[in-house]
Amino acid sequence: MHIPDGYLSPQTAGAFYVLTAPLWALSLRSVRRSLRRGRVALLSLLSAFSFLVMMFNIPLPGGTTGHAAGGVLIAILAGPWAALMAVTLALAVQALFFGDGGILALGANAFNIGFVMPLAGYFVFRLLKGAAGPGDRRFAIAAAAGGYVGINIAALLVAVELGLQPVLHHLPDGTPLYAPFALGVTIPAMVLPHLVIAGAAEAILTGGVAAFLGRYHPELFEKGSFTPR
Repeated sequence: MHIPDGYLSPQTAGAFYVLTAPLWALSLRSVRRSLRRGRVALLSLLSAFSFLVMMFNIPLPGGTTGHAAGGVLIAILAGPWAALMAVTLALAVQALFFGDGGILALGANAFNIGFVMPLAGYFVFRLLKGAAGPGDRRFAIAAAAGGYVGINIAALLVAVELGLQPVLHHLPDGTPLYAPFALGVTIPAMVLPHLVIAGAAEAILTGGVAAFLGRYHPELFEKGSFTPR
């Protein structure tokens, strides 16, 4: 789902920085106030984990990619605000040192993959798990469902953002200045592979790790918070 530079207009990329900057500030504030010192190392490991799984990219039409991200798993372990920070750090390293995703597009990528995906997936997880605790089968199934829903919502957002570029920014003769494909192309090109391939990978990853940690290290799971403290 990484959007590279050149596919979003400077206006769109700037708007996403403006939108995401206060979310980054809230994330930092929440993590600094609520994350215990002993769990800082865990958050670092989760950020490295997200970086690693996002490196296995499947090129998709339109200039972006499909891949697992691990954001919902991080939200389940440490909360959605911590997930935003961890995924943003992974995205920044990928953009700066590996050319995976754009620097100008970092705000958009962080919003899609670091904020919307963990938040949506975490809501689904909390809704489905009920009273189940770490180690229960329902807990792992809820985690897998959350991962699947989260990554697909994020993929749809990316498709819409790319598909709107030819409408918003084009030459007088209609030639697109940035992403060249309309919504009729970007939505199926992004959504279908994520529904079938990337979504399944994210579900297996999230559910599998949640089941393993729930069985052998249930103490790692904390209740996340949506409200910065």
